Amino acid sequence: MQGRFKRDGSASAEPEPQHGGTGPKAVSSSPQHAQNPGQAQPSDGKDGAGRPGQGAASAAAGQQPPAKPAKGSTGPGPRIALRNWRISTRLVSLLALPVVAATSLGAMRISQSMDDIQQLDNMKLLTEMTKQATELAAALQEERDQSAGPLAHGSSSGAITVKGDRERTDRARKNFLDSSEAIDAASKDGNLVGVRDSLVGLAGDLNDLERIRSNAYQAEDNSTQTVEAYHRLITHLLDLSQDMAEATSNPEMIQRTRALASFSSAKEYASIQRAVLAAALPANTTDKADLAENDRLYAESALQSQKSEIRSFTSIYGDGAEELLKPISEGNPVIESSDAYAGRALAKKDALGGLDKRSYQDWLDDSSTKIQQMKNIELKLLEDMEQQARELRSESEREAIISGVVILLVLGVSLVGAFVVARSMIRSLRRLEDTATKVAQDRLPELVKQLSETDPQDVDTSVESVGVHSRDEIGRVAAAFDDVHREAVRLAAEQALLRGNVNAMFTNLSRRSQGLIQRQLSLISELESREADPDQLSSLFKLDHLATRMRRNGENLLVLAGEEPGRRWTRPVPLVDVLRAAASEVEQYERIELASVPTTEVAGRVVNDLVHLLAELLENATSFSSPQTKVKVTGHALPDGRVLIEIHDTGIGLSPEDLAAINERLASPPTVDVSVSRRMGLFVVGRLSQRHGIRIQLRPSDSGGTTALVMLPVDVAQGGRKPQPKPGQQGAG
Repeated sequence: MQGRFKRDGSASAEPEPQHGGTGPKAVSSSPQHAQNPGQAQPSDGKDGAGRPGQGAASAAAGQQPPAKPAKGSTGPGPRIALRNWRISTRLVSLLALPVVAATSLGAMRISQSMDDIQQLDNMKLLTEMTKQATELAAALQEERDQSAGPLAHGSSSGAITVKGDRERTDRARKNFLDSSEAIDAASKDGNLVGVRDSLVGLAGDLNDLERIRSNAYQAEDNSTQTVEAYHRLITHLLDLSQDMAEATSNPEMIQRTRALASFSSAKEYASIQRAVLAAALPANTTDKADLAENDRLYAESALQSQKSEIRSFTSIYGDGAEELLKPISEGNPVIESSDAYAGRALAKKDALGGLDKRSYQDWLDDSSTKIQQMKNIELKLLEDMEQQARELRSESEREAIISGVVILLVLGVSLVGAFVVARSMIRSLRRLEDTATKVAQDRLPELVKQLSETDPQDVDTSVESVGVHSRDEIGRVAAAFDDVHREAVRLAAEQALLRGNVNAMFTNLSRRSQGLIQRQLSLISELESREADPDQLSSLFKLDHLATRMRRNGENLLVLAGEEPGRRWTRPVPLVDVLRAAASEVEQYERIELASVPTTEVAGRVVNDLVHLLAELLENATSFSSPQTKVKVTGHALPDGRVLIEIHDTGIGLSPEDLAAINERLASPPTVDVSVSRRMGLFVVGRLSQRHGIRIQLRPSDSGGTTALVMLPVDVAQGGRKPQPKPGQQGAG
């Protein structure tokens, strides 16, 4: 024989000697075969009655479990409770809620839109105010720079020019102060208060203009005093553009105001250089230029500040800054020449005397070219800001109109929808079967599943109420459904108790037949050991296999009843012996071919069930394949410690639909019923694999037929030992 071993947990897995004159006989009995003679299974059913309490359940057959009170019964409650309101009252309340909510949200949205429009109106006022301030700053710069030469050298020919510049400045100041009245009116409602305070202070500073004019360029070799006085006024005017950020939260407008402030400051610093050099240069080219050291340092600082502000403007403005600055940065020889002259004149002490002779008028003419270009850029920035403010206001108006229309539409749709829902509510409330169906699909199936899988006496069969206890027709139907629910649970409990009694009968009958078959197998083994005639021995082998198959069918009844084998192996068993034992329980054992089985051991607690499981799969493979073909069994040890067993046959195979259905039943064995008895082997394999965490799947074979894959987990394939973590993996999940 190919290596017989016993399934009683005490016999060894050593091979038996061949009987003379016989062909190879697969293992005559699995580990269940050949329990010690005389130790037959008890026939009175005392030791094989199944789960604890099963016998008592059998004795109580026909008795229904005691009824338990329903949960959650709280009664209808007071009449003023919301659930007891009339349906018409509920409908009025239902309609009022969306109307109030939509109206409130719409009012909030429209109010926000109006605030945005007001904010942009303030932004428009500030833009106009900033434009007037910029024009006044430009007039002050022209007055200061153009009067520097005539006043510093006492030239009477420039008196008319100085007077004209001051008159233009006075007109610009008047326009600025007139425009500030609009800001004062807008600040009365709490907006632009900070801007109004700045304008008040700026108006007071402008009153000192006459004093500055009276002392302009009177100090000898100290033009800085006059230039700085004008510079303070101009700086206060330019700072007004910073206050524009208070009127808007738009990031683009804030960026534009900051860019305008930086560029206007750069223009002011360029104007300071023009004024200082104009005061230092003579009226005629024959006279000597005289630039005081204090004035030179002041102008040089202005030159550096100009460059810094230009860099700041380029950084704030972003893309397009270089294109905007082209008129002053490249391509104009007059600007380049005046910049070079100012740079050399201010570079070091007495540098102005070593340069080519120029009058202050020549310098003003050359440097004014750059100032004019900067003024044009400044006006372009102001125009862009005005355009952006107009576009933002138009966009806000459009958004306000669209928001109002959308809110009205939403409100109308809400009202229509509320009426539609309210009208359909009565019909849906009167048809409580919709809710009852949901309750029946969730609660009742779960309870029935618990009753079918466990002892009915261990399951809480109390019924939870639907939860509707009102006095209207909905409450009456809900109460009727609770009665139906309780009756269904009672019937399910009775059916589960009946199934338990049937399982107990299966167990008793199987235990009795197992004892007789075991005695028969022991007698056949005894006859085999004394028989020398090959023909008689072959007949005994056939009887042995037939009895073994009868015993496996009896074990199937135990599996159907949810029972486990009465005895188990205490030691790990080599996988090859388990495969041989499974092959020995198959009628056509000689067609089974073992190949490349890994040298691993199976946990003793799993041996009996694994032999049974493999025998069912091998029986199926030999039954549905040609008798002239072999059924190949191979094993593979995986790196993670699992073992994969493959059973290949060359039968007709199965359709993809049948394979999917079988694999589904293997993964989730169904409840025992009449249909299970027609495919008992499939059900038994699924139950046994589920018991020990073994994964089984059927797949089409590459050479035709079907391949059964049996994946043994680590705790089964490694003799019951837990896998040891690899170095560096300690504590890993």
